[in-house]
Amino acid sequence: MSMISEFKEFISKGNVMDLAVGVIIGGAFGKIVDSLVNDIVMPPIGMLLGGIDFNDKLVVLKAATVDAAGKEVPAVAIKYGQFFGVVLNFIILAFVIFLMVKAVNKMRKPAPEAAPAGPTQEELLTEIRDLLKK
Repeated sequence: MSMISEFKEFISKGNVMDLAVGVIIGGAFGKIVDSLVNDIVMPPIGMLLGGIDFNDKLVVLKAATVDAAGKEVPAVAIKYGQFFGVVLNFIILAFVIFLMVKAVNKMRKPAPEAAPAGPTQEELLTEIRDLLKK
């Protein structure tokens, strides 16, 4: 089998298409979560903590300088405010994925099997009659 036909078979399988759709939807959903955290969740948290803007929170390890050639060397800083926002994004995204997986697993549960049918009323009465004849 040639490589092109193998690739065609691989790409035409349903799982690959499902994966592609999942990646695209996941990327779009990630942007929604980013906006939720940055534009809706973080401002009230910053306000509650005294008007803090977490995007501006950082610890400067080395200030920006200008080298001998006149080129600016950027500052070296730990941006813990942005890190906090990314961690919050991750937690929200992980929780939503957990809920989605839980819902899918619930839908996949097989329906409980029906109890085996017992004897009908007529069969029971016939059995009682036969026992009484003995």
